[in-house]
Amino acid sequence: MRFTFFAAAIALAVPVSAQAQDHSAHQGHVAHQDHAAHMAMQAALAQENRAEDKARDQYRHPAETLAFFDVKPGMTVADFMPSSGWYTRVLVPYLGAEGRYIGLNPDPALISDEGGKAYSSKLVGNFAAQSPTWALSGAPVENLSSADLGEAQNGTVDRVLIFREMHNLKRWGSVGAELDRIHALLKDDGMLGIVQHRAKADAPDDYVTGGKGYLRQADVVALVESHGFELVKAGEVNANPKDPADWEGGVWSLPPSYRGADDDAERARRAAIGESDRMTLLFRKKG
Repeated sequence: MRFTFFAAAIALAVPVSAQAQDHSAHQGHVAHQDHAAHMAMQAALAQENRAEDKARDQYRHPAETLAFFDVKPGMTVADFMPSSGWYTRVLVPYLGAEGRYIGLNPDPALISDEGGKAYSSKLVGNFAAQSPTWALSGAPVENLSSADLGEAQNGTVDRVLIFREMHNLKRWGSVGAELDRIHALLKDDGMLGIVQHRAKADAPDDYVTGGKGYLRQADVVALVESHGFELVKAGEVNANPKDPADWEGGVWSLPPSYRGADDDAERARRAAIGESDRMTLLFRKKG
C-alpha cells in the first residue's frame, strides 16, 4: 500500500516538473522579447533624425506609450494622420525590417467641414513629399488614404494608433466612418490605441465639440465602443494634472503654440504647465 502511494506520487510529480520547466522557458522567451523590444526602442529614440523631436519626448512619452499599446517590433502598424512624422520617426526604426508601417490619412470625401476637407486632401501628398527627407530606416513605409482601403487590406493590421486627432475627426463629421474602416483593417486580435487631449469630466458640451482640441474621456470611450471595439485599459501615461483644460483658445494655448500668451510672463507660466493633459486608451476589436 505504501509502495503504491509512493509510485503514484512520483507519477504525479513528473508532469508538474515538466510544466514548471515549460513555464520557466516561456518566461525566458518573454523576457528575451521584452529586452529586444526595449533595445529596439532605445535605438529608435536615439536616431539622429529625431534631433528636433526629442524636446517633446517629455510630453509624449513615446516609449511608455507604445509599451502601453503593446506595440512590438515586427508588427504591422497604421499611424492615423502622421502629419509631420513625429511618430513615424519612432515607429519605422522600432518596427524594424520585419515590420510594416502605414501612414494612414483620412478620406476627404467623408468630411463635411470644408476646411477639414481642404486640409485633409493635402495630407497624402505632403507625406509623400516630406518623408524622403526624414532619413527613415527600418520598416517598409506605405502612405495611404482610408479611401484606398479595401478587401486586400482588411484584417492585415496589428495596431492602429491615433495620436491627438480624435477631435479633428469629430469636428469634421467623419469619426464614425473612419472608425468603421479602422475596425475592418485590424486583424481579429488587433487593437486600437488612442492618445487624445482630455477635457474635464464635467466640461460643458459646447467645449467638447472638437474645436478646442479637448474631449471628455467617457465620450471617447463610448464613441469608439459603439463602432465595434471594447476598452482594454485606460492609462495615465500622458496625463498632465497641471493643465486646467479649460483654455478659451483651446489646447493650442499651451506649448508649443502658446495661443493668446501676450507677454513673456504668461508664456513662462504656460511653459511651466507643459503640454496638454491627455487620455491614453487601448481598445480591442470585437467580432
